[in-house]
Amino acid sequence: MHPPRMSAPSCIVPPTEQLVIRPYIVPLLPTFHGMESENPYAHIKEFEDVCNTFQEGGASIDLMRLKTNGLKRQISNFSAKENAKFYECWERYMKAINACPHHGFDTWLLVSYFYDGMSSSMKQLLETMCGGDFMSKNPEEAMNFLSYVAEVSRGWDEPTKGEVGKMKSQPSTFNAKAGMYTLKEDDDMKAKFAAVTRRLEELELKRCMKCKLLLKHQYK
Repeated sequence: MHPPRMSAPSCIVPPTEQLVIRPYIVPLLPTFHGMESENPYAHIKEFEDVCNTFQEGGASIDLMRLKTNGLKRQISNFSAKENAKFYECWERYMKAINACPHHGFDTWLLVSYFYDGMSSSMKQLLETMCGGDFMSKNPEEAMNFLSYVAEVSRGWDEPTKGEVGKMKSQPSTFNAKAGMYTLKEDDDMKAKFAAVTRRLEELELKRCMKCKLLLKHQYK
């Protein structure tokens, strides 16, 4: 059902910012099949030349470059926020990278930008997790390890049921200024270190099991 319009249409028409791909543009785009005889760099160059013939929403090339430079600065000038968790910083950093997939930074630069932007406590945690050899890893290994540490550290703020019951049974201190009960800082740190130790023990156990399986297959 379409009820009749009772009021007069507005005379204000908001501008529509849409990307319009003209029909004649599509046949001009080069094709790439991934064959050994094809040059991927030449394909990208030709593709960009064709794309530069039209603009997005009437925006100028200079405006799009300014936007790109702003997104790139969010990557190169990354810094951890005060009291931010490791995984929170990593997620924010990856969000900045995904927002500008054409940033042009090499992998080792991405690792360097994130490492330089970390707090001293985060760097200490990272070096502890990898045994002090993080800087000796190649760029791809370093990126994968950062992602791994972020994934593991996410569970550190979620203590087990036993730890929750233990913390509840311990006396709390009263914060007169805030008007609420809070756990002591040393209790909070103990819970976090317990979670880290438990996780490292699990990883060590898995590695030992893999070694035993490999030895078992070798001597068969």
